[in-house]
Amino acid sequence: MLQYVSKRILSLVLVLYIVITATFLLMHAIPGGPFTAEKKLAPEVLRNINARYHLDDPLWQQYTDYMGNILKFDFGPSFKYQDRTVNKIIADGFPVSLQLGSLAVLLAVAFGIPAGIIAALRHNRFLDYLVMSSSTLGISIPSFILASLLIYFLAFKIKLFPAAMWNGFSYMILPSISLAALPMAVIARLMRSSMLEVLSQDFIRTARAKGVGQGLLIYRHALKNSLIPVVTYVGPMAAGVLTGSFVVESIFNIPGLGRHFVTSIYNRDYTVILGITIFYSALIVFFNFLVDIAYVLLDPRISLDKKGEN
Repeated sequence: MLQYVSKRILSLVLVLYIVITATFLLMHAIPGGPFTAEKKLAPEVLRNINARYHLDDPLWQQYTDYMGNILKFDFGPSFKYQDRTVNKIIADGFPVSLQLGSLAVLLAVAFGIPAGIIAALRHNRFLDYLVMSSSTLGISIPSFILASLLIYFLAFKIKLFPAAMWNGFSYMILPSISLAALPMAVIARLMRSSMLEVLSQDFIRTARAKGVGQGLLIYRHALKNSLIPVVTYVGPMAAGVLTGSFVVESIFNIPGLGRHFVTSIYNRDYTVILGITIFYSALIVFFNFLVDIAYVLLDPRISLDKKGEN
């Protein structure tokens, strides 16, 4: 176990190094800079700004300086948000995205898994067709369309929830449903196909022959094995949802991390782009590590030590 954790930490460092280097080089490969879009700036002022942020240094020096700051967990100042650092932007935006994303993940798992189980147990029946049709809609409808429909019907027509802003739990309902629709649909389909495969295995037939009841059969014998594909999907999906969705956060005017990320791309705010990219990459690697741990809990035949040796 310790050997496996050590290898995963090394792989985390390697992945983050590759992400930082690739993102840094790609940003600087694009013509222009963070302040080239600014109009009415005298050449002397532009030179002073570039000198202040060391944008006039050679590329290799900018890279080494940034890597040194990363080792101190300092993502640097924002080029566009005055008197704000990238660390402060992440600290302010991520808790909002975390609340919204956590509720979205909870909804996706809480409804997706039971829907998939019901569809598998009622294979080729009405409930199966209903779940599959609903999941197809969930996958097909873009989040911004669903968000607009929810606002129109549930906020304006019925006046059940507030339409936008961020001021309490009731403001989280509509955006979390918009975020949860796609992963909920995918989880339901994964759970259905996995459950159907497990229910056709010999050990399930043996358990039925011994007189094991349907509920106990599903809970004790089929559920754990069926969850492995779902857990594989939920890990990276959770990382993406927890960092926020620019479209959903923009529609509902939510001050989360996703909106900062896309805005920084438009503004060519190098440090914000790099900081949020590193943060997002670290979350993905961390959740993938949790997925590997979950494999062992769900299936004792899986060994982390053997996994680490491969």
